[in-house]
Amino acid sequence: MRTRVLLVEPDANTASTLGHAIRPLADVEVCGEFTPARARLLGQQYELLVTNLRLKAYNGLHLVYLARAEDSQTRSIVYTDSRSVALAREVQESGAFYESRDRLTHAFAGYMSGKLPPADRRSPAVLDRRRVFRGGRRCSDLIAFAV
Repeated sequence: MRTRVLLVEPDANTASTLGHAIRPLADVEVCGEFTPARARLLGQQYELLVTNLRLKAYNGLHLVYLARAEDSQTRSIVYTDSRSVALAREVQESGAFYESRDRLTHAFAGYMSGKLPPADRRSPAVLDRRRVFRGGRRCSDLIAFAV
């Protein structure tokens, strides 16, 4: 059985792009506004909720809290247009996973392929681990960086 995903995105172009990225991996339903998304969460079972943080008068965390209150099996991903450490911490404290919109299409395969951990353990202060030097295992690395 395929994973059921509820995608909540107010911008039609972004919703279409994200929907096309999810469709090969899961069954996706797209909502453009908070109120229909809320009704779907209350009426149906979803394994994954993917929502923009900014939903006009509401915010995506309202849907995360609603999903957690209704069914503890629904996992959530909240994304924003630009990275923010403060918002990332708030999203992680709500029990959801945090992503930036530009990385979301690439991250879907990882979210769909395996079992998600109980919480997002990534540090919100580190925006991209690939750009941070974390040391090496070779002795020659120490010489190269000592100069």
